[in-house]
Amino acid sequence: MKNSTIFCDIDGTIFKYRKFETYQSTQPELLPKVREQISQWRKDGHMVILTTARPENLFSHTIKELSNNGIEFDKLIMGIERGPRYLINDMDPNKPGERAIGINLNRDEGFSNVDWSGYEF
Repeated sequence: MKNSTIFCDIDGTIFKYRKFETYQSTQPELLPKVREQISQWRKDGHMVILTTARPENLFSHTIKELSNNGIEFDKLIMGIERGPRYLINDMDPNKPGERAIGINLNRDEGFSNVDWSGYEF
């Protein structure tokens, strides 16, 4: 199986949710089992792309927060909209299985309540 690309939001998923205006005056709170799972995905050869609605002017601050908390990633996409996110991908007619999968987590719970074994990364 080929390696996967994993898109992961930052606030409410990796770090406990905070309002934009508090980012520089408060410390991020790393959510349970996030660092370990992201690290494992990368060790397994998957690409991790972090996404966030944080504005581009917080790029350096965001990189620092992620680094200080040991969050490894391959790419960072900032300034996306706060509304629903859709992943659209083609399906290979010669290979079974869906090629675009969405996973919704409860805000601020991290990865502690997710059974990743049900997903084919």
